[in-house]
Amino acid sequence: MLDVLIKGGEVYDGTGAPTRQADVAVRDGRIVEIGQLSAEAETVLDAAGLAVSPGFVDLHTHSDFTLAANGRAESQVHQGVTTEVVGQCGVSCAPARSIADVELMSPGFTEDAVEIDWSSFGEYLDHLDKMPLGVNVAAFVGHGTLHRFVLGDALRPANEDEMDEMVKLLEESIEGGAYGFSTGLEYWPGSLASPDQLADLAKIAARYDVLYATHVRNRDLFYDMGFGEAISTARAAGARLQISHIQPKYGAPDHAMQHSIDMCRQAQSHGVDVAFDVIPHDWSHTRVLAILPQWAQEGGVEAVKKRLKDPATREKIKRNPRPMWRLVSAGQWDKIILMQAEVNADLVGMTFAEIGRMRNANPYDAALDMLLEEDEQMNHMMWTSQSFSDEDIQLALEQPECAVISDTLALAPYGCLKHHIGSLSGYGWAARFLAHYVRDKRVMSLEEGVRRLTALPAARLGVRDRGVLETGRFADITVFDASEIKSHTTVETPRKYATGIAHVLVNGQIAMRDGTRTEIDSGRVLRSS
Repeated sequence: MLDVLIKGGEVYDGTGAPTRQADVAVRDGRIVEIGQLSAEAETVLDAAGLAVSPGFVDLHTHSDFTLAANGRAESQVHQGVTTEVVGQCGVSCAPARSIADVELMSPGFTEDAVEIDWSSFGEYLDHLDKMPLGVNVAAFVGHGTLHRFVLGDALRPANEDEMDEMVKLLEESIEGGAYGFSTGLEYWPGSLASPDQLADLAKIAARYDVLYATHVRNRDLFYDMGFGEAISTARAAGARLQISHIQPKYGAPDHAMQHSIDMCRQAQSHGVDVAFDVIPHDWSHTRVLAILPQWAQEGGVEAVKKRLKDPATREKIKRNPRPMWRLVSAGQWDKIILMQAEVNADLVGMTFAEIGRMRNANPYDAALDMLLEEDEQMNHMMWTSQSFSDEDIQLALEQPECAVISDTLALAPYGCLKHHIGSLSGYGWAARFLAHYVRDKRVMSLEEGVRRLTALPAARLGVRDRGVLETGRFADITVFDASEIKSHTTVETPRKYATGIAHVLVNGQIAMRDGTRTEIDSGRVLRSS
């Protein structure tokens, strides 16, 4: 007898091939047959009039800590995601010398939510293995985390001996199960690394045949230098390169997206294995702390607080001519919105122009004051802005190697994560892509849209047996209404679940049925072999 039989759906197999109406049979966690079936099953799921696709694979998330806090991944499962890739932009929960390092390097860190019982990368994966997980999890190791392990808060690049230590840690992490290596070169401490050092580390990724993913050094005025460095690093290392969230930011010239694609095409013609991904909305988000110049971030929270409290040092910080967001130097405070804060949670959703008026303060000073007020949690205060171009996103999506990502956190609107916001589409990124770009704007067919969320990211990651509906593969399956799928997240309502998802199976077990989340958490930790 079958465990599950999905009846009468339109099967989108994930490859982009034409669809067919068929039933999908599941037994012992895998797909055993696809066709016109009449076998008996313990559970029959009605998929008439619905799309049956592989479970969505989110190639770029920051859920390292939030999955350890609540592994049910509600925000992701509710929109059909069955696999997440954590550890992006140079930040990961491991390896770590101390609990304090984990706290500093963990987006979404929540005090007292997790017993931090790991040091090595393998031990971190062991911790997740013990958790009930709503999704499968593959993890990258971050350059910034390696740097902190070896150099602490030092405001300088690693020397040769320290690089040897970082290389060894990277090797140990990959052997412990890491599926890739990531850098965040726009952030401290990634901004300190030289191309030679990055290539030396990317060579380790190449040797183990895992992916090198990078948040490049610049995506605005000097975008071509940022993307050029990423391509050069991969070429010199012989590594497979994934350029994370490729869309240029406010301050880039109008031709930047097309030029960036052209650079990738040229590199591909010379044998560089490079692909890229986009976030399917025009909101950009980051830590408020990242706006400080590098020298002002050195030394940890207490050192930063001391600088922000000193009037002369604060003015020097505000004169930073090259902030991470050029919206700041341009004074576009009406376009920057507070997205996450603990002490000032009541201000979430307001622009910094509004916050400045409310506090009778310069918006820049208001932001710096709020960092001080957040105290030990300042590293987790986040803001967002509409600094991407919808036209640029569409242009990127027209390229066949462009995957779609969330760049967010797996969250739940209850428990220890109820106040967190990963991004303004954290609860609806996949739904928005399928609704806005595929159904409404018709940037691509639904067959191709499903491929961008399934087979493409799975193959890029190197995950076998997932991402395609095929006999013998793991039964990660999403059943949805293509005409009704929709994201409901806005600045005012960032924690609303997407709608239009009917059923979700993770490793053959039912995580959602008839639009309702079940109590089943059957996700697994995926380790590189």
